[in-house]
Amino acid sequence: MKVSVFRKEHFNAAHRLFNPSWTDEKNQEVFGKCNNPKYHGHNYDLVVEIKGEVDPETGYVIDMGLLSKIIQRCVLDEFDHRNLNEEVVEFKSIIPTAENIAIVIWERLRPEIEKHLELSVTLYETERNFVRFPANG
Repeated sequence: MKVSVFRKEHFNAAHRLFNPSWTDEKNQEVFGKCNNPKYHGHNYDLVVEIKGEVDPETGYVIDMGLLSKIIQRCVLDEFDHRNLNEEVVEFKSIIPTAENIAIVIWERLRPEIEKHLELSVTLYETERNFVRFPANG
């Protein structure tokens, strides 16, 4: 039987939604206030889900202390109180939408999590707007 365990974290970051191949007018039309040239910020909530079999020797799916350290090193140390567009390497070439941020977080975490465990990332940009990667179903 598989069990899901969750670790919730929080970070603050600024970003700008802007496609450099578009005109300023098109960026404004598509992204609106999220296209602010001086950036804008969010208080992100991150939920990392690990799914797998319970280890009979430890009773864990994954050691939550270890998971916390992985998230801190791979995500929070790099994203918290940063300008995502300017300070996070992946967002120099992709637009830091919530969708892309979740994918980048997953890509950063996946190599650190044992291969037999499933990984899912849910990122809340606001209380009402959130994304999950990979998508269910």
